[in-house]
Amino acid sequence: MKLDSSIAFVTGGASGLGEATVRNIISNGGKAVIADLQEDRGISLAEELGENALYVKTDVTDEESVQAALNEAVESFGKINITVNCAGIGLSRKVVGRKGVHDLDSFTRVIQINLIGTFNVIRYAAEKMSENTPNEENERGVIINTASVAAFDGQMGQAAYSASKGGIVGMTLPIARDLASSGIRVMTIAPGLFKTPLFATLPDKVINALEEMTPFPPRLGEPSEYGLLVKSIIENPMLNGEVIRLDGAIRMQPK
Repeated sequence: MKLDSSIAFVTGGASGLGEATVRNIISNGGKAVIADLQEDRGISLAEELGENALYVKTDVTDEESVQAALNEAVESFGKINITVNCAGIGLSRKVVGRKGVHDLDSFTRVIQINLIGTFNVIRYAAEKMSENTPNEENERGVIINTASVAAFDGQMGQAAYSASKGGIVGMTLPIARDLASSGIRVMTIAPGLFKTPLFATLPDKVINALEEMTPFPPRLGEPSEYGLLVKSIIENPMLNGEVIRLDGAIRMQPK
């Protein structure tokens, strides 16, 4: 898939990894739909990027919201052939800790947004993509999901987050197999520690400690580096049904 003919639907596209993805796609000649609940940031980013960007308020956990956003994307740009799922939340809570037993509501919310929300977007985006005219590789679309290294080596307090990201990892191959006959590829990126809004409020000494955990380069990842991998996945037709760790060789310790 060529970026200059790509029309991407990016959830969580108003900030962090999603924003970097939107910027990368548009800078390479594509168009992008910023699907996010953050209206102020989404509208501001779309205005900055111009006619090749569109903001649509989207709740990934709501069926009607996702369907309406995808319909608006197709009405505005003619089609979508790229979907990048970046919307997600974090949570740190032990199963049993000083505050008592892990509440079920917060666990359910993380699963609902990170895992079920990702699947909700995948199914309706794939429906739209299946109507596309295939390119010379018989591709109709590319779907890229965001997991985390926590899917493989989650730390203490990450039961909910790791479960949600592990679910994304686990469904990557079967969904790729489901959509193969439609010419739609499905990939997942598992980032390590990246400069996202989740890290913005941490003190410098905590950031420095986290950076030292990464073998090389010994720093937090830049969202633009996530965007570069998205670009590579879009452009390489043999990348399908796989999870790529983007983590500087980090392996998370228990705490």
